[in-house]
Amino acid sequence: MTFTDSIQTCLQKYVTFSGRASRPEYWWFVLFNVLGTFVAGILDSLFFGSSNVGVLGGLWSLALLLPGISVGVRRLHDLDKSGWWLLLGVIPLIGWIILIVWFVGRGTNGPNRFGAAPVLEAAAR
Repeated sequence: MTFTDSIQTCLQKYVTFSGRASRPEYWWFVLFNVLGTFVAGILDSLFFGSSNVGVLGGLWSLALLLPGISVGVRRLHDLDKSGWWLLLGVIPLIGWIILIVWFVGRGTNGPNRFGAAPVLEAAAR
């Protein structure tokens, strides 16, 4: 899955919490979000000075909040885990480390209780 394919998929599935998301789909979307946040921060400082208003960064984060949660839940589904495990992220450091380790891991082969394997990663397994 390419960068643009991932972004299109995640934005088309804006609030789709069912199904599965491959590793590339998840990590390309994370990169997109980080790059967008960086650019929004630069634009905020250009337009609003050093007042740390963060209007554009806040709007960017708000716009990508639901698709970010959605792709995280679908990524956990690919690992045959409930999407509720995403709540580990509210535990500082330890929860984030656990989630990162899971998100880096390979998804389950073949179908699991959340559906068939993502089409684009199935051939790579």
